[in-house]
Amino acid sequence: MSVEAPPSPRPVPPVPAPRPGGRRVDGPLLVVAGLAAAYAGVFSWLSVARYHAFWQARFDLGNMVQAVWSVAHGHLFVTTDLQGEQISRLSSHVDPILGALAPLWWIWSSPVMLLVVQAVAVATGAFPAFLLGRRWLGDDRLAVAFGAVYLLYPPLQWATVTEFHAVTLAAPLLLWCIWAADEGRMVTLGVLAAAAALCKEEVGLALAVLGLWMAVSLHRRRAGAVLAACSLAWTAIAIWVVIPHFNHGQGSVHVAGRYGELGSDAGGVIKSLVTQPWHAAHIVATEGKGRYVLALLLPLALLSLLAPLLAAGALPELLLNLLSSRTAQHEITYHYASVIVPFLVAAAILGLARLRRMNRPRWLAEITDRPALVGAALVVWMVLAGIHLGPLPIWKGLPQASALRTDEYTVDAHAAALSAAVALIPDDAVVSAGNRVGGHLSARRRILTFPVVADAEYVVVDRTRPDLGDSVGPVEHERLVRQVLARPDMRLIYNRDGVLVIHRVRPTRS
Repeated sequence: MSVEAPPSPRPVPPVPAPRPGGRRVDGPLLVVAGLAAAYAGVFSWLSVARYHAFWQARFDLGNMVQAVWSVAHGHLFVTTDLQGEQISRLSSHVDPILGALAPLWWIWSSPVMLLVVQAVAVATGAFPAFLLGRRWLGDDRLAVAFGAVYLLYPPLQWATVTEFHAVTLAAPLLLWCIWAADEGRMVTLGVLAAAAALCKEEVGLALAVLGLWMAVSLHRRRAGAVLAACSLAWTAIAIWVVIPHFNHGQGSVHVAGRYGELGSDAGGVIKSLVTQPWHAAHIVATEGKGRYVLALLLPLALLSLLAPLLAAGALPELLLNLLSSRTAQHEITYHYASVIVPFLVAAAILGLARLRRMNRPRWLAEITDRPALVGAALVVWMVLAGIHLGPLPIWKGLPQASALRTDEYTVDAHAAALSAAVALIPDDAVVSAGNRVGGHLSARRRILTFPVVADAEYVVVDRTRPDLGDSVGPVEHERLVRQVLARPDMRLIYNRDGVLVIHRVRPTRS
């Protein structure tokens, strides 16, 4: 049985000699830094443009904003759910890393801050991709290429530009974890793994597989066992202790809502997977989910499959997505691949290293032994994948280019009407807002999602975007808007381009 160990690093091309009295300049690393800075700038701009165009919605940007605002004001992740109840975010997801953003909120009190932090954080993953490439491939040209591949990977770009999610921060952290594990930097690994685990409750499952890889492939058995045990313990505590504590003794509502075919809670789902695996296989084996898996693997030229044990770190999250009844979880255009990305990218680097060292047909050896050619081919292939699958609007109009959401980066007259409506709402008022308007109004103690009105002092709706909760329903939306307008305690104070602001007024005394 062969052991999937990272190959011994080839000699790295020498760094240019330093100038007299100066330090060495690591040119390839500077190139990667430039690529990362460009990514951070471009995706910050795109994310903020979507925000100002009112496409970064209450769910999930506003949901995260309210949680961070809550911590910044001395509360424990208090948010308002779809039914209008004040709950702890920890009752559904355990992502306390959001609390680390509270000090930044004191400095920059805007949802834009979260979007910029996300873009910058994701961009830093290019550095461990480069360092792993340098170590495993022994060629700086290929290392730089993989730094670019990470940044160009369509699932990662979609996760960066679509709302803000704590779990997206796990993508660069996990890639740094793989680097630290390979380098034998155990203290660094512990810190990074703890930070990654705090991004979402199931990240511990991926870290447990990383521990297994360390034990088998790196022969760091004790460290790998400790990482796996601690990671599994954290996930178990998050699912069976933390969530029930904040949810009246019940598990996360998302389990029953998304995995109801397998069980009503986490224990039931696990039992079904063990006792009825054929049922799970039936759920997974659909054409759409097959396309999802291909969209994850093909941009990396299937190289991840050549390092299966490292790629297995993506399996827990991949299975969660494939078993879910929520369509968004098996599409790359959301954030649900965030934990998958670092393992597939790292496995692609290791896979190429193994390919270059195995017995190959002569024609393949001649190609793979040319680092400049391979690196250029990988980058070009990833650019083509991005044109077909990615979110960048610059490709619009090209043959086979993705046109999905490319119109969401334009701040037009309708967005101006929405901005004017939002400006009418006092910062401390209870407001009911449509989903896509709510992304701008969530930095407050209580925000309701239309059609829930309850104790709202203001109602903000957009007739051109008929949001009902986190779904859309034009006919029902119009009926409910008319119902609110007909109430004697409600007065229309703003009506522009289909955007309405309705203010609750006190009844006059006779």
